[in-house]
Amino acid sequence: MKNPGEAAEPPSVDDVQLKVPVLQQLYHWDCGLACSRMVLQYMNLLNDDEFQKAIQDLQLTKSIWTIDLAYLMRHFGVKHRFCTQTLGVDKGYRNQSFYRKHFDTEENRVNQLFAQAKACKVAVEKCTVTIQDIQEHLARGHAAIVLVNAVLLLCDLCASPVKHCCFLPIGQKCFCRSPDYQGHFIVLCGYSKASGSIYYNNPAYADRTCSTSINNFEEARTSYGTDEDILFVYRDS
Repeated sequence: MKNPGEAAEPPSVDDVQLKVPVLQQLYHWDCGLACSRMVLQYMNLLNDDEFQKAIQDLQLTKSIWTIDLAYLMRHFGVKHRFCTQTLGVDKGYRNQSFYRKHFDTEENRVNQLFAQAKACKVAVEKCTVTIQDIQEHLARGHAAIVLVNAVLLLCDLCASPVKHCCFLPIGQKCFCRSPDYQGHFIVLCGYSKASGSIYYNNPAYADRTCSTSINNFEEARTSYGTDEDILFVYRDS
């Protein structure tokens, strides 16, 4: 996987740690927006007033899909590439507890966004992404937003895992049962080939960069429900 215009030979870097700021989500549903804010701030493009206006202009509500984040990057003029396994909504998600509540109202909206992507200059592609592709991207100083199954993603550095059931702000009680799938966005910000680790910012936290094994990361990002969604963003926007 090569981005048009980039050098044919990727840099050979064994350890990458990008200084992507850690910003915490405010609600149980806005992890994707928090990740977008991290990426925009990393590129010195974040203005809170403009960001709020963009959310209103794009009519982003409590159901955020990866295609929404791609439109958000386009809104800010950020060079991006959204890779996915499904160009639209997988009808099989109708029966998943994570998607069921908003599925009927969201299906047409999301499919329409995919249909209009090319005309709106939103870069979407159906393709398979390898861990090597991801590492090459990070080695060039670019970050990426990835949809993972939070039930499966385990940080090697955190003493106790985040309650994957809802990511509620501190002080709010959770009454959820542990689901099979819990969609959650994270920002990739580095890797270590020596330890076989991937570094990422989890918007459920405000004070740390997390790390997991490549095997665990691959399991979480390719889980059924994610469509293997990954939004590559480029600093040379």
